[in-house]
Amino acid sequence: MKPLAHLEHLDKHLVDELAQVARESVREELREQTRKQRRKAALYAASGALALYAGAALALAVGLTLALALPDWAAALITAVILGALAYVLRGMARPSRSGRGHAAGVATGGDDARRTAAGAVGGMPYPPVPPAPSGGTAAPGTVPPRPAAAPDVPHRGV
Repeated sequence: MKPLAHLEHLDKHLVDELAQVARESVREELREQTRKQRRKAALYAASGALALYAGAALALAVGLTLALALPDWAAALITAVILGALAYVLRGMARPSRSGRGHAAGVATGGDDARRTAAGAVGGMPYPPVPPAPSGGTAAPGTVPPRPAAAPDVPHRGV
């Protein structure tokens, strides 16, 4: 019989009790965090709704101001065009740029071949110029080394 065998039962009981207390405290902390996040989400939603109404009021004010000098239909049309242009600009700002160059700059995307094709179609140089292969025997990844003009001279062994 072990001299401290009776303490083994107490240790197991203590570990189980500590694990239970830890689980309960973690659950309570998660509940508190969830409660705070729900409140924050509700405030963001309310803020967004109020911003939408403020934008509508601003568009109405622009339309009514234009209606003082123009027919009502023209004022409404101009207001709609202004809102459409703003939406287009904001959408463009939200899109991720493609390595700093894109369709707006008149550059074809899709690699060197697409740039060469696009430049050849308009009769110009590719933009940006295709960099030459590095010297030193190693080519950039994805490039093909140049083909030699003639086959190499290989000595043949007599068999």
